[in-house]
Amino acid sequence: MRKTELPAAVENIYFGGGTPSLLSQEDLDLIFETIYAHYEVVEQPEITLEANPDDLDLEYLQMLYKTKVNRLSIGVQSFFEVDLKLMNRAHTAEEAESSILLAKRFFDNISIDLIYGIPDMNEERWKENLAKAIELDIPHISSYALTVEPNTALKHFIDKEIIPPVDDDLAKSHFDILVETMEQNDFENYEFSNFGKTGYYSQNNTAYWTGKFYLGIGPSAHSHVNSTRSWNINNNPKYIKAIIAGELPAEREELSLTDRYNEYIMTGLRTKWGVNVKAVETEFGLNYAAYLMDQIQDYQKQGLLALNGDMLNVTAEGKFLSDGIASELFMLNLK
Repeated sequence: MRKTELPAAVENIYFGGGTPSLLSQEDLDLIFETIYAHYEVVEQPEITLEANPDDLDLEYLQMLYKTKVNRLSIGVQSFFEVDLKLMNRAHTAEEAESSILLAKRFFDNISIDLIYGIPDMNEERWKENLAKAIELDIPHISSYALTVEPNTALKHFIDKEIIPPVDDDLAKSHFDILVETMEQNDFENYEFSNFGKTGYYSQNNTAYWTGKFYLGIGPSAHSHVNSTRSWNINNNPKYIKAIIAGELPAEREELSLTDRYNEYIMTGLRTKWGVNVKAVETEFGLNYAAYLMDQIQDYQKQGLLALNGDMLNVTAEGKFLSDGIASELFMLNLK
């Protein structure tokens, strides 16, 4: 039903946003067969599957190795039991490490997620988390600040003052340690939350942050093609019923020129590639370029933004504030 939407060949396929490790080999083979039947796919696409450490036993990894999957993203979050319990994770610290060692027998391209800013996690424990990841020789690490969702055990513990609330200063301290440690160990911070060794940038993440088009299949999945953004409904029975009826259960919005400018600023400033001021002028017009140049002046004086030729980037001092800075540069009124 959506085979004509993508204007270019598929460069990467990502199984995530749920529990794709529930899929059997037959499931995966059928999905790949269908993708290759209906889309043009490059010769060597990056194909990632998300999994939790407790999903990755020897039998499952042997099965995955027989499929087209060539990259794993493992939701480690922490190598410490106390952190995992706080976040209500199903796996143990031992499983976090053993799953990686097992996965390395079958896959070279592995990414793990690590969470920082966890209440009661001092700098030393965060450094030990990073040291363990480096010791395990992981080529890609995605690291995110802890967010407290409503109606979770963590929110309950904070509300009851059993544990302290999330501290922005602690998160900033952890982020600074993260960036320094990664740089010392040959990782490049190519996007705010992503660190990769040479040749191991996530093609999936890079596509999002550099504005490439993508197609999301399944309930809740988002898509971005040309100037249209769409998102599938998040109700499984309704989604399935619509598909059976030959309908696409998605809502769509057409991005205005201002919407696209704001997205370019947001995504560009999060990456090492930055924002191309000349491209702003070409793509969006002189008014947008002039507005941007006016808005960045204070941030340049504060040492948070740097303009080198046509390229605008956040500085080391401004990196942790990049989303906030980007939002201050947004255009609100021009159409």
